Amino acid sequence: MKLIIGFGNPGREYNFTRHNFGFLALDFYAKIHNLAFKSEPKFFADTARTDDIIFVKPQTFYNRVGESVAKLVKFYKLDPASDILIVCDDFDLPFGTLRSREQGSSAGNNGLKSTVDHLKTTQFHRLRLGTNNPLLRKTLGDVDFVLSKFTPEEREELPNILTEAEKIITKF
Repeated sequence: MKLIIGFGNPGREYNFTRHNFGFLALDFYAKIHNLAFKSEPKFFADTARTDDIIFVKPQTFYNRVGESVAKLVKFYKLDPASDILIVCDDFDLPFGTLRSREQGSSAGNNGLKSTVDHLKTTQFHRLRLGTNNPLLRKTLGDVDFVLSKFTPEEREELPNILTEAEKIITKF
């Protein structure tokens, strides 16, 4: 069993925001592979399933996603180092950059911090999706930046970025 967890915030007002890039990547994957998400309150998440993979969109808000991840890991008795892939935004990476790693620090990402705190390990795979737009970030500040919508120019690039993310998720 594998868990593929996309980070984001619940609620339509967060659709197409930088912090919901993980949700967007999983929604794109689900559309291509004809999967449907359903609510699973016991895991604080919406999930979609195949035979041996659970796709997860935590519904706890970004800074508390570790609660949902930990419940799933415990329930399914999974090994974070081999069975989990986190898909999240990274505002330090240039927009459109994808970085895949098997382990590492949270690098200031509050969703990763929450996950590390709840799992008590940094040993899990992560796919970071770059969202940085230096001018916009400087203008808005970090908090408002991560909650801002993609610009029209960025939205035009999303299909290519999400296609690359889908390939990495499939490989995992």
